[in-house]
Amino acid sequence: MKLLNFTIIKLTLCLIIGIVIAHYFKLEFNSALIATIALILLLGGYWLLLRRKINRKPFFALLTYLCMVGIGINAYNIQNEKLRPHHYTNLDVNDTFNTITFKIENRLKPDTYNDKYIVSVLSIDDKSTTGKLLINIKPDSIGKVLPVDAVYFTSSELQTIQKPLNPHQFDYSKYLELKQVYHQLYLKQSELFLVSDSKTSIYGFADQLRATINEKLVEAGFADDTLSIINALLLGQRQTIDKSVYNNYVNSGTIHILAVSGLHVGIILWILNFLFRPLLYLKYGNYIRPLVLVTILWSFAVIAGLSPSVTRAVAMFSVISIAMHLKRPTNIYNTLAISAFLILLFKPTFLFEVGFQMSYLAVLGIVSIQPIFYRLWKPKYLVTDKLWQIFTVTLAAQFGVVPISLFYFHQFPGLFFISNLVVIPFLGLILGFGLLVIILALLNALPEFIVKGYSFIIESLNGFIAWVAQFEDFLFRDIPFTLLQVICAYFIIVALVQTYKFRNFKWITMCLVGILAFQGTFIFNSYRNKDAAFIVFNKSRFSLIGLKQNDKLTVHHNLNAEKQATDNVIRNYQVGEIIDSTSIDSLKNVYQFKAKTILVIDSLGVYKDISFKTDYVLLRNSPRINLERMIDSLNPEQIIADASNYKSYVRRWKATCAQRKIPFHYTNEKGAFILE
Repeated sequence: MKLLNFTIIKLTLCLIIGIVIAHYFKLEFNSALIATIALILLLGGYWLLLRRKINRKPFFALLTYLCMVGIGINAYNIQNEKLRPHHYTNLDVNDTFNTITFKIENRLKPDTYNDKYIVSVLSIDDKSTTGKLLINIKPDSIGKVLPVDAVYFTSSELQTIQKPLNPHQFDYSKYLELKQVYHQLYLKQSELFLVSDSKTSIYGFADQLRATINEKLVEAGFADDTLSIINALLLGQRQTIDKSVYNNYVNSGTIHILAVSGLHVGIILWILNFLFRPLLYLKYGNYIRPLVLVTILWSFAVIAGLSPSVTRAVAMFSVISIAMHLKRPTNIYNTLAISAFLILLFKPTFLFEVGFQMSYLAVLGIVSIQPIFYRLWKPKYLVTDKLWQIFTVTLAAQFGVVPISLFYFHQFPGLFFISNLVVIPFLGLILGFGLLVIILALLNALPEFIVKGYSFIIESLNGFIAWVAQFEDFLFRDIPFTLLQVICAYFIIVALVQTYKFRNFKWITMCLVGILAFQGTFIFNSYRNKDAAFIVFNKSRFSLIGLKQNDKLTVHHNLNAEKQATDNVIRNYQVGEIIDSTSIDSLKNVYQFKAKTILVIDSLGVYKDISFKTDYVLLRNSPRINLERMIDSLNPEQIIADASNYKSYVRRWKATCAQRKIPFHYTNEKGAFILE
């Protein structure tokens, strides 16, 4: 079956092309809108003019696809809040303190120091504004959680979200830009003044329901770790999961069960189909039951926070449910395309979210590859058949997500098939039992033996996941994988599937071409890696210097053993630059890089009687020196200060360099200093 014969698949691909163009090329809004309207009018006129003629397909199809590309561009631009005149970035707001009124929109996972929320701005300095902010609130002894839809007033300074300070570090600012968040606030609980706590949106009521459920479950006797897993599995909220528990799920290859997705929604739909089966006996049962099921599914999606994975799953299963009840034939690829089309039309930025990409690729892997694996062996017994089905589904899903997972996360859990063989069969029991627990808790009718029984199930799940995660030798970390390799890997997977289906010379040739191209990426990476660099990394309270020569890296540092074991700065650089070997050395006083000399001045402050020309001076560990005398003595081209220095010293050095008109680079502001 040729997938591109389905019109909705071709239209969805054109929509995606339009979204990608708008994302990377930043087209002018009015021009794109006028061009799209002109194309739609031209398409309508062409259809009216030639609607009775058969031979109109090529030009009509081309115009249709161009219109859909334009719709993708405009769907992305319309969602771009910065294009709106009242967005706070387009207003003349003060650089210092502003009076800001905002409404809580979403609660994020807290970090070590702050609780985090996404908020929508209502006004700044009494000017009505729009836009979103990230607010960081230092928790007090009470640890109060701000409810969704609550409106607060504060006075604070808008701060830009910091860009990565080291090479190949995760860019949190870009991640927030996809959520239309461009600035942040740092606040204390005492600086917040409540204006209103009434619920004004469906998200506020959903948050209130989740809070009520949690209160009832706490009253029933559920412990924190158990409660956090219930919140993740059934309510789509992962903010309270302990970091070590979360890492165990990541390392065991079962993190997908903590994100409400197609697996969860499919199980819930199966349960709902069973519960509402009596509706089919009514006169219009085939219309009433799908309406009830779809309403419940979307209500669940709202309660779960409308994440990309749950939105995709509910949209897809809604289409399947409606088609099944209307006795219409369904094709899974068509269904996937319809759900993707509808989601991206209203939420185009979902396309660039990892969860959205991985959920669709996992489903595509299952529907296209799992039948091939399953036909390799026909078990005679029901139990072995079910286990074989689970194994093949898990393996096929991995084929779908491994290339992009390696690109984003650079690791592969080798024991994923063992953990999934145990977890997936019991997930239906966990979800079904969990829904019963929540309903009984809300009715104040939850008996203690059910609390203990369900707690035992969740604790056993966590214990098994922790047991699998302890086999670290089977967790392959720090695997370099480029975007070009991702494209080649998916090309090979598609070619292999097509070769199995058609067994012709064309697809065998495509497989070989894909394999050769994939091998070529390693040659390309080796060629690209033939360079040298001197890097002063940004590391709070420590000094970290790297000397790169082709695919080899020498690291000079003063990290202690604990910091060295948990440090990600060098690890990220190794993966991003595809470093084959790394050696460790102590810090030196002088570095020579190509024709440049870098003098390091540490806490001893020794720099006198230097006989060689100094091009750069690196200040580390807060040396007590008179910077003006040092500049007069050495006459360097540039001064560098790393993050091991006191900030008060850095401010003084920065002012001196500005006065003397000498470039000053502070790694904690400008990021790592790199000479190439």
